[in-house]
Amino acid sequence: MKKYLFVVVAALLLAGCPSRTPEPEQPPATVEPAEPQPPVTVPEQPQLPPLQPVPSPPKIKTIDWQASVTPLVKKMLNAEGVEPGSVLLINSVKNNTNGNLQTGKATASLYQALAQESKFSVIGEEKLANAKMTLGLSVDDSLESRSKAVGLARYLSAQYVLYSDASGDARQPSLEMQLMLVQTGEIIWSGKGATQE
Repeated sequence: MKKYLFVVVAALLLAGCPSRTPEPEQPPATVEPAEPQPPVTVPEQPQLPPLQPVPSPPKIKTIDWQASVTPLVKKMLNAEGVEPGSVLLINSVKNNTNGNLQTGKATASLYQALAQESKFSVIGEEKLANAKMTLGLSVDDSLESRSKAVGLARYLSAQYVLYSDASGDARQPSLEMQLMLVQTGEIIWSGKGATQE
């Protein structure tokens, strides 16, 4: 039985062996390198023009209203016909220039210059504003109408009204003042001067 088993195993072995002849070996395929891709270039950013310095804004000239109104106030106080102790109504400074002016500062400087002198009793801004409202005038009314100014001055028992206006070039205006006697409407003094920086 051993022989028989040996013959079967040998037959099986022979049956399982390939009967084909081995093919000749082929050389390994050569792999050609891929063509090198050009490097990816980032598109250039557009060249910005060189920075230009920002021009500085024109220097704004400031007017020294106190220095501008004080010489005219001194001349007015020395004018003949001005009675000491009289009540004075100050009209706000009017802008007759070719530009913008800080006329509120100019008016405040007039009040300050006259407060330093004792020749007039000056009607305060608050009292003036209340009187304008009582008479139906706007608080901002510049009293360009002489009749309005006279009516308001009489209501406040003022003997004088001081008119002021700035005219000419707004960068270097001239300042003009007129002192009006309320009783007659006569201009008893006028003066003109350049503004100071």
